Amino acid sequence: MNHVLCGLAANPSLPSELVDRLIALGDADVCWELAARADLGRAQVAALAACGEEIAVRLAREGRLSAADVDPLTQPYAALALLDEGVCRPEWARLLAGRPITEYREKLAACPALPPDVTETLAADPDVRVVAELALWTTPETAARLARHPHAEVRRAVAANEATPPAVLAMLLNGEGIAPARRCLVCDREPTPFVHNPNCPRPDCDLPRGAACDGSHQSTVFETRHVALLNPATPIDAAVQLADHASMLLRCALAARPDLPPSTAARLAGDPLPAVRAELAGNPAIDGALMRALASDQGHDVQRALAHNPKVPLDVLTRLTGVTKIGPTLLPRIAAASAAEVADLAQSPYPTVRMLVAHRGTLPAQVRDALAADPDAKVVKSVAPHPGLSEAQLRDMVARHGVRVVAKVAANPDASPVLLAELTRHEPPVQKVFREVARHRNATAPALLACLADARARPVAAAHPALPPSAVTGLLTDDDWRVVEAAAGNPSLPPAVMAELTP
Repeated sequence: MNHVLCGLAANPSLPSELVDRLIALGDADVCWELAARADLGRAQVAALAACGEEIAVRLAREGRLSAADVDPLTQPYAALALLDEGVCRPEWARLLAGRPITEYREKLAACPALPPDVTETLAADPDVRVVAELALWTTPETAARLARHPHAEVRRAVAANEATPPAVLAMLLNGEGIAPARRCLVCDREPTPFVHNPNCPRPDCDLPRGAACDGSHQSTVFETRHVALLNPATPIDAAVQLADHASMLLRCALAARPDLPPSTAARLAGDPLPAVRAELAGNPAIDGALMRALASDQGHDVQRALAHNPKVPLDVLTRLTGVTKIGPTLLPRIAAASAAEVADLAQSPYPTVRMLVAHRGTLPAQVRDALAADPDAKVVKSVAPHPGLSEAQLRDMVARHGVRVVAKVAANPDASPVLLAELTRHEPPVQKVFREVARHRNATAPALLACLADARARPVAAAHPALPPSAVTGLLTDDDWRVVEAAAGNPSLPPAVMAELTP
């Protein structure tokens, strides 16, 4: 890979005539980068599409190619990409449905709004992978028909399709009213009984871990039940019948259902396995009384999951901050808190609660300023990146808490060029500061030059438009390819240098 040319291809300042010269090279990596440019003309798009089908697919996915630009015989993947994006070309679908390459038909089966005759052709395809892909995306009517397909893999795909009628999903979940499947991927390939070795040494084996068949296709039947439970269209009346199933995975899937009835939730709250109770604790469908009960559950991950529940009562959440490690993150319940709740939480006697409030993307100025003056460093560290803080406030943070907050102060979008330069000279140095300054919009040449001394900040600084052109040019021969590519993509690279670099 030529990293200089790849960087140039992404450079927003690259003149159009140099774009043409790079296209003419026909290099796949360079053309891939060029395909992402927003300034391409129609002729350039067409020339890039001719450089390789992966590039044509990318252009098709991004709406840069139209049906008139694609020949389905010579560019089948680009044609499939357009069909998948909703371009209506029934003649393409019929053509590709008859091609002998299975991958074409499998990709076609996932496309929306297929002509009825094409759907029928794919539903009768001799390769089960094609039929299963159709079953995963097809209409309710076709899904209901494919639910009785003799192959278990097709039924599993029907169970995952959210368009499948609820009654059909219930049938697949409990196995009532449907004859057993006659085949599965396991018994298609192996004599039964067979259990797939999780450390299978065969390089060409693509059977999933845990695949097994003793004639009942048990692993695929189990997976069918699992995906049906995860399918929101599956009726909850059918799903709750598995509340006492021996499989933890099925009980976990049930515990996470947003339509879980209170009676079933109460049963699952007594499940012997913490994994099930943790799934339940994170479910917004459970009521406040059950949340309060689960707040005392010390099973692995239960309290942490409850803390991330968007409906957890704030008094419960406050209690959880003292008994479980949450970390510096924005919790859904705090993100949804009202202005009055935010003001109340910001005055909590618990520093962890104040820290969590400080992670909100928007804070009233009065609350933000109070948190900026907080005596606890982890609170200040969390609020430091908020816009609107004054230079004096940012400097006060550094003066009071030093190395614990300097990197987050450097990440503040309103940090001044002078402050950023000072932070790169902070003693003792903090390496994260260099990475924050290297990507900061207010960083100036002196600060960026200091950032080049840090190995992790160097590629970021090399791409900054405020880096002096002479420094950018010098980085084109750097030992680190990431630095080279970033420098070549820097819009400050002199046009004369761009021309010299372009063959």
